[in-house]
Amino acid sequence: MSLTLDPARTALLVMDYQPLLVTRIPDAAAQLGRVRTALDVVRRHGGHVGYVRVGFADEDYPRVPEHSRFAATARQLGPALHADAPGTQVHGDLAPREEDMLVRKSRVGAFSTTDLDAHLRHRGIDTLALAGFSTSGVVLSTVREAADRDYRLVVLADGCADPDPEVHAFLVNRILSTQATIATVADLEPALTADRG
Repeated sequence: MSLTLDPARTALLVMDYQPLLVTRIPDAAAQLGRVRTALDVVRRHGGHVGYVRVGFADEDYPRVPEHSRFAATARQLGPALHADAPGTQVHGDLAPREEDMLVRKSRVGAFSTTDLDAHLRHRGIDTLALAGFSTSGVVLSTVREAADRDYRLVVLADGCADPDPEVHAFLVNRILSTQATIATVADLEPALTADRG
């Protein structure tokens, strides 16, 4: 696979890797290890890092209409989904640094309830490498919206996971591949150095 990424214009987005959700990942320790490797590679080559987490502030709960399926999830999780709850913070194994972007959302996708796009544009970023849980949730929604916003997209297949591995495989191979380059964490190193010899 030939993939070239300009570190100055590329951001790795680490999405929804939170204690509340990580327990649903098959082989979570290995998954977190791969995402940690991706973080190390991108930082070492001068790329950008952004984190997206889901968590509800007090004022967010009433904004979800009763007919929304998302409302049922928010009500079911209740205080565990609160923005200040330990389970909604970025997982400790993947802790953000001061220079990283960090946004909190109250819906599935990374853009609709955040100022992520403004952060990315301000830094001159036009390429996103995505690592997230779950593939059928934040990854799918973010790919769709980011494509509409004209970002160049790379989905790190082994940096993403879903509670259902078959759903993950179907989405990566049949759906996400129509709008994004599908790569692995191991592809990052050569891609970030390809245009610099």
